[in-house]
Amino acid sequence: MDIRIHGPGPTGPFLSAADRFETEHDLALPVRIHISDDPDERTKTGHHEDHHIMELSRAAATSAMATELALHEFAHMRRHEEEHPSHVQSTTEAIYLALAGRQVDRETLAHCHQIANHMKDIYADDLTLAVTGPDKLVRYLEAGLAGALEDRPHPAGLVTGTRITARSDPAITAVNAAFALALIERHGLADRDHRIYTLAEAAAADAPYVSLDRFKSLFQSLTTDPAPAEYRQTLVEATQAYARARSHPGRAAD
Repeated sequence: MDIRIHGPGPTGPFLSAADRFETEHDLALPVRIHISDDPDERTKTGHHEDHHIMELSRAAATSAMATELALHEFAHMRRHEEEHPSHVQSTTEAIYLALAGRQVDRETLAHCHQIANHMKDIYADDLTLAVTGPDKLVRYLEAGLAGALEDRPHPAGLVTGTRITARSDPAITAVNAAFALALIERHGLADRDHRIYTLAEAAAADAPYVSLDRFKSLFQSLTTDPAPAEYRQTLVEATQAYARARSHPGRAAD
């Protein structure tokens, strides 16, 4: 792999990630990694005709997850090079097809794009988990879900439909929980008594109009090499299911 790193940050995590990635996969195009001083810079990957770009903050580049983060982004690049439907089809086109004739707010639309990103992440992590252990990933998923639930009040006296989380939207938090469990069960990363299952139950209770089991099954059952039409239809179904959930009268509790 041809990697060039630009900006104020370490090179070790990226070179280590490249070495590990090359034990199972390779990239035909060079990778340009840009590290920013901006702590709010979100990690993102771009694709061009002659190279890939990874952009991230110095905080991310120096974090304990830096190597795993780079591995994950390399996997997205690999999926793009092999023209996997999840990475080359137009997400916007599929979402607008799914929502045709329906009015949705901007937040719902943004969440639908997040669901599409979860589907991409499933396929990326199918590659990364072949070259890295599960422990850091499971802790990362657990911490993210716990963070969304950290402001929950004492559960005594709560009734069905009452919001538990204070800052995160409960509907997408429930979907995020479904994604975490799907990835764990797809690869057998943790036992059913792991704390993340308790967190997922809390997220599901927070948004009873969102079927945790349905979204978990959708993410978990994504076929390895779907035909373009099959993948598009799955994304359309996921989008429509989420839009219906967000329009449920129970959301009045938000």
